[in-house]
This record gives sequence, structure tokens and C-alpha cells, in this order.
Amino acid sequence: MQNSIIRLLGVLAVSALAACGGPKETEIAPPAVVAGYEALDDGGFHIEAVDPGLLQEGRAKTEVDYTADDAPGTIVVDTFARKLYLVQEGGRALRYGIAVGREGLGFKGTGTIQRKVEWPSWQPTANMVRTRPDLYAEYASGLPGGLENPLGARAMYLYRNGRDTYFRIHGTIQNESIGHATSAGCIRLFNQDAIDLFNRIDIGAKVKVRTFEESLAIEGPYMDDAWGRAVPDTAENVAQKAKDLVTISEQEAAKAEAEAKAAAEAERVAAKAEKKRLSRCRNKGISADDCPFDQG
Repeated sequence: MQNSIIRLLGVLAVSALAACGGPKETEIAPPAVVAGYEALDDGGFHIEAVDPGLLQEGRAKTEVDYTADDAPGTIVVDTFARKLYLVQEGGRALRYGIAVGREGLGFKGTGTIQRKVEWPSWQPTANMVRTRPDLYAEYASGLPGGLENPLGARAMYLYRNGRDTYFRIHGTIQNESIGHATSAGCIRLFNQDAIDLFNRIDIGAKVKVRTFEESLAIEGPYMDDAWGRAVPDTAENVAQKAKDLVTISEQEAAKAEAEAKAAAEAERVAAKAEKKRLSRCRNKGISADDCPFDQG
């Protein structure tokens, strides 16, 4: 899995010079943190704060009006809008942003949470190892819970008719994946949200996974934005996606140009060093074949 995805926020502080007496030290301002997504220590592990830039467009936990007819206490998963609801009393619900993996798309309908685990271990299924040995073979014997485990800080296991469905609601070690469709996994939440949901539900909690028709009727149509995150399919978002795709293309072209220039410069410097090396050897009567690379 990736630790590959880009972390967005960096905060820089600039030192100021005093009128006299030399440089004056300035404190580096800490990055802004969204309430509920602060760094925390849990189970002997340190969970980093969630970058505020990843919490936009409804991806942060929010209490909202809830118009569907699901009973309070029900967990409702919408894999199309990439949202998870914990239904409350009085027509309200807690809404969490999620990422949906391939395994998360294989279940529809209802089940119940019959197992809850803190810092769960993880083992890929035999089918996962067989179909993607490049990703999963090294973990075939299992991976203990921790900061490198793809299930994150908490996992809640969905059963139906007394049998494990292999559908999990769990934390993640890839915060940037929330809002996206991912290549693997089930239903991911930020670790802070996974802990929050874990603490709010009991064994036996009902889980409903919406069909596409249910999602469309309740949430309306959704689309992927230029970065692959689920957003409402509106004329405004369609236009914004087109603009963002142009911007991304321009940025990628600029990056490729900068990398090409850097490679050309590195090649020029290397050629110059090589010419200098051979020149020194000629002056010493050493043939090019015997010319050492390190001449002190």
C-alpha cells in the first residue's frame, strides 16, 4: 500500500532581524488543527493530526439532518457518495467521510457488527494473495496491529446470518485516501473517526449498505473531481473539474520540464567532471582505460 500519497500542508515561519543586536528568534507557528482531528496517543501508538486540507467538502465528521427512514443507531454506508452515517434520534445523523476499497463494493444490504477490535491485526485473503502477489504475498502470514497496519486504529466487522462477510469498517494509515475509491480495503475512516464511531456503537449494531438507486434517491448524483474525490454532480463541479484538470496538466508539464532541465544539468556536470578526469590522466601519462575515478 501506499505511503505514497501526497501530504498537503506545510507551515513556514520567517526569522526577523531586530533593529540592532543581531537576529531575533521567532516561534514557528503550529499548523492549524481541526477539532476532533488532533494528534493523540492511543494504545501505545501516536496518531498524527489530520491535515485540515483533507477535511474539506464534507470529509470531516459533521452532525446533519437525516431524511431517510433508517432507525437511530443504524450505521448507513453510501459507497457512491463515500459517506457513512450513524443515525441519531430526532432526524439527525453523524456523517463521516470514507474511502471505499474494492472489497467494500462487494456487499449490499444489511448486516450487524459482531466484532470490534482495537489496533487489529490484518491478513490478506487467499484470493488477494493469489490475484495480487506483488501487493500481498509478503503479508500472507499476517500483520500485527500498529501504525503500518492498513486497518488502522480500529476495525468493526460485519456479519450476516452469523457468518463473517469480510466487510470491515476500519481506520486507515492513508489519510489522503478519504473521499476516494481505492484499489483495496473495505470502508476506511480517518483513525480519529474510526475511534469515535467505535466508541459510539455496540456489538449488534445494524449496518445498511445502500444500493446505487438508494444513493441516487437520497444523496443525488455524485461524480469524481479532478483528484478522484467524490463530490456532488453539479454543473459547478463539472466546470471546476475541467479547470482543475487543466491546472493539473500544466503543473505536471512544468514538473516534467523542471526534471528534464535538472537531468540535463546533471548530465552536463557529469560530462565536465569526466573530461577533467581524463585530462588529468593524460597529463600524468595514464591511459583512459587505467584512469582512476577517484584521484584525490
